Amino acid sequence: MDREPLRDVTDQELHELAERAGRALLAAGLHIVTAESCTGGWIAKALTDIPGSSQWLECGYVTYSNAAKERDLAVPGEVLNGDGAVSEATVRHMARGALKVSGAQLAVSVSGIAGPDGATPGKPVGTVWFGMARRAAGHVEDSAYPKLFAGDRDQVRRQSVAFALRLVLDAAVDASGGGDLQQAQP
Repeated sequence: MDREPLRDVTDQELHELAERAGRALLAAGLHIVTAESCTGGWIAKALTDIPGSSQWLECGYVTYSNAAKERDLAVPGEVLNGDGAVSEATVRHMARGALKVSGAQLAVSVSGIAGPDGATPGKPVGTVWFGMARRAAGHVEDSAYPKLFAGDRDQVRRQSVAFALRLVLDAAVDASGGGDLQQAQP
């Protein structure tokens, strides 16, 4: 995976993305749950900064440790031990687990290595995995997205929050059929 060019994400950009995501969630009639590790609740914080967020935000989980991921979101220990906390399998399980323990219809999850340490072979600082899960017609659909962000700890986390909000926006726009909402590409 190629490293993304460094993007300085501002508080204003995060606010605007969260506002657009909230409007799209409301239009789609969806409630969202967040399952966060490296972002430490920042996605949920950005969403709750928007007035009226109680109309579309169900709850958020900050599962920073592997024990919390396993206990609170039912991420299997063998996945955490085998694939690691920063992996496709983990974020898929985090998103599915968050849906299972909440009343939400849509979940976003994130787990990554924000730095300055924590890198492992094949997973440098800036490696972040994102998961999305959605209840649909009696089953759950999920997807996962890897990113490799440039920058220091704060920059990696800001870019992660922005990317997650774009995923939420896109999923909500897709669920609502698009309407007059402008879709943001992650």
